[in-house]
Amino acid sequence: MRAAQYDWDSVARFVVAAFRADAARAGAAAEVQPLVDELCRLSPEFADMWQDNDVRSFGEGVKHIRHPVLGPIAFEQSAFAVDGRPDLSMLVYNPVTKEDAEKIRGLMVTQP
Repeated sequence: MRAAQYDWDSVARFVVAAFRADAARAGAAAEVQPLVDELCRLSPEFADMWQDNDVRSFGEGVKHIRHPVLGPIAFEQSAFAVDGRPDLSMLVYNPVTKEDAEKIRGLMVTQP
């Protein structure tokens, strides 16, 4: 996953902060604590990020990745709440450009 990201530290910090927010929103802080403890024990990097107590949520934006087959590709990201389910959300990724969409389409055609 590191190699696919243009700015690993920024992406990782965002994901940890969004995980914290999602766990709190779902009322699952106690349930995820064993996982958090294990991640803190296994990854000093995660432990540092968790100790920041940062809270973020997914919204709209553009995600740039380095795909191992397609190369650089960008997606528009949109987040949606699921009515009546505070523990769920839906993320939708759409190719930013026609070229990005064509790369994806080409990959889908070549895969079995």
